Amino acid sequence: MVLEVLGTGCTKCKLLHEAVLKAVTESGVTADVRKIEDISVILERGVMSTPALVKDGKVLIAGKVPSPKEIMAWLV
Repeated sequence: MVLEVLGTGCTKCKLLHEAVLKAVTESGVTADVRKIEDISVILERGVMSTPALVKDGKVLIAGKVPSPKEIMAWLV
């Protein structure tokens, strides 16, 4: 599974990245977690509000920082 955290480096973007890493660690799943800060790539994904979380090419959430527990539910 590929998880992409999309954001330009703002505080919320960093919080989402940390939450994703925590969720992956706690759930024990195998995932390639990527931090994408390139605005052109973010726009290619169709994201207009950051931070955003993309799983295998599908945007799961944008503009909010979910808890690690919420993220873990999406990893199954």
